[in-house]
Amino acid sequence: MKAIVYTRYGSPDVLELKQVAKPIPKDNEILVKVKATTVTVADIRSRSFTVPPAFWLPARITLGLRQPKKEILGMELAGEVESIGKKVKRFKEGDQVFAASLAGFGAYAEYKCLEEDGPVAIKPSNIAYGEAAAIPIGARTALYYLRKAGIKSGQSVLVYGASGSVGSYAVQIAKYLGANVTGVCSTTNLELAKSLGADKVIDYTVEDLSRIDETYDVIFEAVNKSSFSACMKLLKNNGTYINVTEPLPSVQMLWTKLTSRKKLLLSRNSPETAEALNFLKELVEIGKLKVVIDRYYSFDEIVEAHRYVEKGHKKGNVVINVEHNSGRNR
Repeated sequence: MKAIVYTRYGSPDVLELKQVAKPIPKDNEILVKVKATTVTVADIRSRSFTVPPAFWLPARITLGLRQPKKEILGMELAGEVESIGKKVKRFKEGDQVFAASLAGFGAYAEYKCLEEDGPVAIKPSNIAYGEAAAIPIGARTALYYLRKAGIKSGQSVLVYGASGSVGSYAVQIAKYLGANVTGVCSTTNLELAKSLGADKVIDYTVEDLSRIDETYDVIFEAVNKSSFSACMKLLKNNGTYINVTEPLPSVQMLWTKLTSRKKLLLSRNSPETAEALNFLKELVEIGKLKVVIDRYYSFDEIVEAHRYVEKGHKKGNVVINVEHNSGRNR
């Protein structure tokens, strides 16, 4: 089968299209013919090995000291079940599924084996494979943290980075949970944030957060580009600050935790579950969750796709069509 392989860390040019052995499912696994995958920030960091200094050694041990342990990237996918292991009961041949593959990577390939009890579910019936492939990481991350924050109907939520993958989902999920949502993004993305359900939008290129005369129950930082001190001024005394990209608390964050009732939720490995995917599937099918796709690339254009995502300006998600009929063209 064809797969995108990397054997050393570096620029997008380390990615190569090669022929590799087709995997064989174990008794508890399904073999999925991959129709579409994505380029996520996690893929970029793993390929280039750009991690916070404090995580350099643990990341090297996990990913590979001198070269990558897992040579095929890809953190999420959608496709069709081609065959199943003899103990599999949840799925059958021909099922259309979507899944997170963050634990073992491997979605940059024509076939991928997945454990039956892992983060895999029947894909939403009303969207294409390309859209379904863009749900398992960004949407699940937004759902996990908003649930942890205990969002209640009528609360106010500010989403910084409302046009990105996680942020675009956070706006919609918070709205579904009954919150009054304010989205923060650049001028060109204001209408996108409004179309996702944001009750109010703030252009960060024009307005200074520290001068806003409002307070919020939850502040959701999806891109780690806001000022923490400014966010604390906007956060209610018993509110929750979420930062899905910052794994370690700063001195200021630690001091805030010690001296106030404000809660801080920082980046961690959120659980990958089929339950979350099934919940998101239902939201998509009832029209409450829309997948934002910036661009589609073909499988052999993956280097170009990585270059684009690495610039840090994508809207929503970037999809790789492993098969040409997996989603719309760019």
